[in-house]
Amino acid sequence: MTCFPNNLKHAKTSLAVVALTITAAIAGCSAPQSANVISQSTLMQWEDSINSIIGKMTLEEKVEMLHGKNMFSSAGVPRLGIADIEYADGPFGIREEMEPHGWNSAGLTTDSATYFPTGSALAATWSQEMAYDYGKAMGIEARLRGKDMMLGPAINIQRIPTGGRTYEYLSEDPVLSAALAVGYTRGMQEQGEAVCLKHYAVNNQENFRGHVDARVSPRALREIYLLPFQRAVEDGGAFGVMAAYNKVNGRWCSENYELENTILRQQWGFKGIVISDWGGTHSTVDALTAGLNVEMPGKTYLGEALLDSVKSGAVSDSVINERVRELLRVRMAIKPVPASEANKQMTSQPQQQHTAYEVAKRSIVMLKNNSLLPIDHTCVKRIAVIGAMATEKTAQGGVGAGVKALYEVTPLEGIRKAFEGKAEVVYAEGYKRFEREMRFKHQSPWQEPDDALAGEAVKVATSADLVVFFAGTGREVETEGSDRESIILPMGQEKVIERVAAANPNIVTVIVSGGPVDMRKVEPLSKSLLMSWFNGSEGGNALADILAGKVSPSGKLPFSIPMTLEDNPAYSLGVYPQNTDGNGGDVFVNLVNRQKGDGAQAGPVADYKEDLLVGYRWYETKNVAVKYPFGHGLSYSAFEYSALSVKHEDNGDVRVTFSVKNTGNHDAEEVAQVYVSRPDSKILRPKKELKAFCRIAVAAGKSEKVDVTIDHRDLQHWDATSNDWQLEKGAALISVGTSSADIRLNGDISL
Repeated sequence: MTCFPNNLKHAKTSLAVVALTITAAIAGCSAPQSANVISQSTLMQWEDSINSIIGKMTLEEKVEMLHGKNMFSSAGVPRLGIADIEYADGPFGIREEMEPHGWNSAGLTTDSATYFPTGSALAATWSQEMAYDYGKAMGIEARLRGKDMMLGPAINIQRIPTGGRTYEYLSEDPVLSAALAVGYTRGMQEQGEAVCLKHYAVNNQENFRGHVDARVSPRALREIYLLPFQRAVEDGGAFGVMAAYNKVNGRWCSENYELENTILRQQWGFKGIVISDWGGTHSTVDALTAGLNVEMPGKTYLGEALLDSVKSGAVSDSVINERVRELLRVRMAIKPVPASEANKQMTSQPQQQHTAYEVAKRSIVMLKNNSLLPIDHTCVKRIAVIGAMATEKTAQGGVGAGVKALYEVTPLEGIRKAFEGKAEVVYAEGYKRFEREMRFKHQSPWQEPDDALAGEAVKVATSADLVVFFAGTGREVETEGSDRESIILPMGQEKVIERVAAANPNIVTVIVSGGPVDMRKVEPLSKSLLMSWFNGSEGGNALADILAGKVSPSGKLPFSIPMTLEDNPAYSLGVYPQNTDGNGGDVFVNLVNRQKGDGAQAGPVADYKEDLLVGYRWYETKNVAVKYPFGHGLSYSAFEYSALSVKHEDNGDVRVTFSVKNTGNHDAEEVAQVYVSRPDSKILRPKKELKAFCRIAVAAGKSEKVDVTIDHRDLQHWDATSNDWQLEKGAALISVGTSSADIRLNGDISL
């Protein structure tokens, strides 16, 4: 099987095709793409026409394009036939239609969309094919709604386990995030829908996000935090980028010349547009000259103030023309959907619903299994489903983007359908749901169970053959605008499972969350343990198919699950949370008029003191034990690795081949992971780093040859002295395994 995990240049066939041809000796593994590859050069086809248009525009018309017209649109030039740009909030489903100048629903009946698994769930598939299909499906639904640009994918690195948007983001690892970002970008833009990569850049916390200054070294910035953006621009051809709320190294992202101009446009060759996050613009002259194209959603800085700045000579005509030119490139590349054709049929369609299911079933991670899974309905005749998370819907909640889902299958609904006529399924709520108002209370009340609900759970568990206990967080706990105070399970869930386990030790625990949770209490009480995420419209069906054995689990953790929150590098080093009065969050504040201050205002500093050692890089390098390692995930089958070969390619890539045999009785999919160590390096490096990966389908008892390419770019490091990428020559250890902690094969090569 040939894999090209760090770019999609050699894409051949989709995972769906691979699943049908698993007996083939060699098959493609990377995301499909059309013959018409989308790239930055795609945006350069209309320069002559754009010159003509700009020559006909008045200054007022130019300025009108550079700020929001409505809450989710920016103006075109009707006189010249230039349509407005319509934005769609995402990134895991097309947000319902809003009133033009507010956050209220427009009340349409056709804007119910497919709710796709959120970012961390997509990342748990470790599949470029799934990322491509995900982007494609989102793009199709966005076009049905008349949208030109999707505000996604969200690709910031998951630096802290408590991050409020961990569920939206992909991974703690830049190579995994980059590969999925490229797949998502290509899938969407091939449907005629532009992406807007967010949040550029270093938006790794929600507390103080409106005025925090992220201080990060040049090397960590390039190798960790910018890499997913770089690949999505260079390899994916992304047309749009959203400037984040925060500062990076002393400058607001919306007016950061190094980020927007030097790096993005000059070094990466970006030809598209940069828009502000909503309410994230802080200046006129600095923002425009740094590279900001559109202030969203209003015109505080790039409206009348910009007109005055041009007339006074503070902003040149050439800068205005360049920002308009970049806008027109995207407008020319994305065909507008006439208003008369938009919202004429239901947004959610069966094919996209199927994609949501395919992603969901590949995302579920089996962390532990001690004989209970898959559930054998010939001996398990009564299943107790316990926990409010079994009936919790996660398409909406908290602050920020949600999906007006056409439907959402809950875990309980999926289980009842899967075991209908095979086993009796009884349900007990077990604990109260977390409610928004609880956020303003101290954490401790969250940990006390409701005695009546816990008692009901014990009663139901006592009479059951098997308990499926649902724990987790929900969209009110994990939310845009604020970070979690801890990763302890809320609402006394730990105490409830202790009481349930005393009544019935046969417990399968399912964690429903977007980010890590503390599992020290839950794991020992669970004979089997699954992580099922905020998993979209089809999440309940996907989970039920895993529990019933119809599908073998194949998801892998896209982040490490620490023993304790204090083990996380930012917490361990005392650089998060920042020592500032107040909670610093923007929760429940109007999303436009958020607290942000001006460019001169001093805010809290986020010191990225751990530098390159993010996530598993820290835990392994510092010998800190984790509960579950990065890349971990079990199967109903077992896999044997052999026959490793490591060779140089003429272009500097490294080709890694090996065989994977399914030694079990279930057809299954496995994610093979390739790590690189540099034992003799003269510079700071983690113990090892992910450099390639491949999802493969292997029939029971069969073997597959895996052919993985490590992109030569991923063997380089950023050298701050030369301000460029460099390859350090010397010995390298190539390790192949099924997680960062489970290495099966090792080979040496000289770089």
